[in-house]
Amino acid sequence: MNRPLIVGIGGTPRAGSSTERALALALHGAEAAGARTHLFGGEFLERLPHFNPGPAGPSPEQAELAAAVRDADGIILATPGYHGSLSGLVKNALDTLELTRAEPKPYFDGKAVGIIITTHGAQAGGTTLMAVRGIIHAMRGWPTPYGAALSAASLFDEAGECRDPKNVAQLTTVAEQVMEFARMKAAT
Repeated sequence: MNRPLIVGIGGTPRAGSSTERALALALHGAEAAGARTHLFGGEFLERLPHFNPGPAGPSPEQAELAAAVRDADGIILATPGYHGSLSGLVKNALDTLELTRAEPKPYFDGKAVGIIITTHGAQAGGTTLMAVRGIIHAMRGWPTPYGAALSAASLFDEAGECRDPKNVAQLTTVAEQVMEFARMKAAT
């Protein structure tokens, strides 16, 4: 395997959100481990139309997202925990992958999917992590054993630096597990 492609999907409509910054930090960890990466952040996800399986066909953004996931060797999803589950913005991106349902390897089939959750409450972290794991299973993906559930309020300082090395380690672990699975899959 040359350099695996790891696709990051996540963020919020707010520029510089802690969710998107955490995802970018995890993707940086994947790059340090030898990956190529592609980030679909909040600004991109906000441009995705609501998924409609009707005859109109996909928008250019929907087609771009589906193609990137199709080509990916691994995925990292990042969502804020809203009311105990993932955000509508991220859910719409996942719904968009219904475009791949008739393909030989639809959705996340055979791919490792790392999970990053940012919340303002500890309870939302656990429930959102479990909800996203369930969605990944339904989409035929392999959730990594480790998922990072982080407190958004204390994640980054005013300069945009991650405040706690333990949080950096969690995000790095997510990236490393996605990379490890991608390499194992390529070796088979």
